[in-house]
Amino acid sequence: MTYVIAEPCIDVKDQACVDVCPVDCIHEAERILVIDPEECIDCGACEPECPVEAIFPEDTLPAKWQAFVRINTAYGAGVDAVDSLVTAYVDGHGTPS
Repeated sequence: MTYVIAEPCIDVKDQACVDVCPVDCIHEAERILVIDPEECIDCGACEPECPVEAIFPEDTLPAKWQAFVRINTAYGAGVDAVDSLVTAYVDGHGTPS
């Protein structure tokens, strides 16, 4: 299991979670922060720090945000891959609320 950053982070990108991450696994893309599952140690320090409640353990991620597993995992392919998936998500779902 790893942690996933979901839709509420789009266009917010509050950095409080980055500040508490002991392994620096949270990275910034154009419109969202993502957690690299290869670097995440599942400590959970980031989750309570998120002011928009966008961080979830993967196994408790709401079904409506399952696309964000792929978005976070895409960081391994580079920020451009993340940006492309976020753009496709927003285009398909409208502006995040």
